[in-house]
Amino acid sequence: MQNQQQSQQNQNKMQIANPQTGELPKVKSPEMNDRDYINDALSTCKYLTDSLNIAVREASHEQLHQEMLQILNETHQTARELYNLMFQHGWYKLEAEEQQKIDQAYQQFNNYSSQFPY
Repeated sequence: MQNQQQSQQNQNKMQIANPQTGELPKVKSPEMNDRDYINDALSTCKYLTDSLNIAVREASHEQLHQEMLQILNETHQTARELYNLMFQHGWYKLEAEEQQKIDQAYQQFNNYSSQFPY
C-alpha cells in the first residue's frame, strides 16, 4: 500500500495541473457536461488547424491563401483559449518531463543547427 501511495505521489509531481474547481459531478453521467463540450470544441479546433494548415500551404490563389491563413490563425487562437479555460478549471493536465531528457533533446537539435547552410 505504501509503495502504491509513493508511486501516486511521484506521478503527481510529474503532472502540471490546477486543482479541479469542483464544478463537475463526482460521478460521470451519460449527459455531456461543460468539460465535455469544451473538450469536444478543442478537439474540433485541433482537427481544423491540421486540415487548414494543409489547405493554406497548397492554396494556389493568393487571396484564397490569405483568407484561409486568417481562418487558420483564428482557429489556433480559439484552440489556445479553450486549452487555457480547461487548464484553469483543472480539466487539462500536462506531464512534466525530466530535466535530463530536456537537455538531451536540446543538445540533439542544437547540433542540427551546424548543418544549416546559413
